[in-house]
Amino acid sequence: MISEAHRGDWGMDIDHWDWVPGVGVISLMEYATVGGQEKVIEYLLQWVNRNKHKADGVKVINALAPFAIFPELYRQTGDPWFLQKAMSTADWMLNTAPVTREGALEHTVTENVDFPEQVWADTVFMAVLFLARMGGLTGESRLADAALRQTLLHLQLLQDPATGLLYHGWNSREGNHMSAVRWARANAWITLAVPQIVMEVQGVADIPEELHSRYSSLAAALRSCQAGNGLWHTVLNRPDYVQETSGSAGIACGFFKGVKNGLLDSSFLDSARLAVSGILPLIAENGQVQGVSGGTPVMPSEEAYNTIEVYPSLYGQGLVMQLLAQELELEDRQL
Repeated sequence: MISEAHRGDWGMDIDHWDWVPGVGVISLMEYATVGGQEKVIEYLLQWVNRNKHKADGVKVINALAPFAIFPELYRQTGDPWFLQKAMSTADWMLNTAPVTREGALEHTVTENVDFPEQVWADTVFMAVLFLARMGGLTGESRLADAALRQTLLHLQLLQDPATGLLYHGWNSREGNHMSAVRWARANAWITLAVPQIVMEVQGVADIPEELHSRYSSLAAALRSCQAGNGLWHTVLNRPDYVQETSGSAGIACGFFKGVKNGLLDSSFLDSARLAVSGILPLIAENGQVQGVSGGTPVMPSEEAYNTIEVYPSLYGQGLVMQLLAQELELEDRQL
């Protein structure tokens, strides 16, 4: 993940300030905190110093992902710069970032394209998780409440009441889910983020019961469409479509965290472990994770999701790293 040989590779170059390297550094932080790897913290500090000048280039929701490591870096170092920068970014989210008519954060990206009044599942992991971590760090109820409000609003707008699964996006202007596809990685972003958001804001804000019930419904629906080898198909309700590794890792890691944080019962550990067994053979000898689909906007049709190019990426590497870190931590707790 940190090799300079990846420079210029969109999927694997970590020295940018956007969602792809953002998921990478979030995952490295997860590995560091679970495994007590001080050298990884040192690397992350170096990464921020190398790339922080890029953070102010464009303020968009998708590029907020790297800020999710700032609360822990502040705890580790006491450097007030991390707190000040994170607070100014959180204030931008609350006061300036565009929102839809429902009040949900509009999904904005660094690429030269607009998605006016569109709500994407990705936002919960890329931006709302950071907001929750800031609420937990500072104890400010306004931050915690905003994180919970955005999380619940995204679930309300994206969850299919018939199946419990999530659609990739919602178009507020048109009042529909566009191509109405239940995409695996979209479901993974929220499945993984919600237990962390709840953990961060507990004691600062009251967790709505609706959040618990919606998350339980989502997890049960995901478990019902898990393939026999432990993976999920890129379109969850299409077992004839390709299986996708990053979405599978994110869902399974969310199950581990959901059980750990009391949102799910322990039976979900079996599904998570099954996913681990299915993903391990997809890690090549050089460490690259296979079967990861490329960056995916809301596609025009269900069929289009099955044609996305597959290649190694930092989010694929990172989500698998988070999954394995959770499995190892669970094993350590049971010893």
